[in-house]
Amino acid sequence: MRPAGQAHLAVLQAAHAIKRERAESGQGATLAELVARACVGYKVARMLVPNLTRHKKLCIVGERRVPGRNRPVKEYLPVGDDVTVVNDGRPTLDACLSGWLR
Repeated sequence: MRPAGQAHLAVLQAAHAIKRERAESGQGATLAELVARACVGYKVARMLVPNLTRHKKLCIVGERRVPGRNRPVKEYLPVGDDVTVVNDGRPTLDACLSGWLR
């Protein structure tokens, strides 16, 4: 397996930073927020984030409405040893991970 590239590491660091900032609310980061924080290109992040989700480095924790979009956007949180999120009406990270393990 190839080592993680700079964009990969930048997106993961951005996800962890946003998670720490929003620890009380449990709200995840959208793709646009990850792009802005990580300073990577949108096209790169659009290909990278689904790969990180597939490889269980990021987890989709819900959806929310944002201005300028007709559909809700996905929220992502990094999967790590200290990630526990309880959202109002949204699936928890434990539920997300247990669904992946089936």
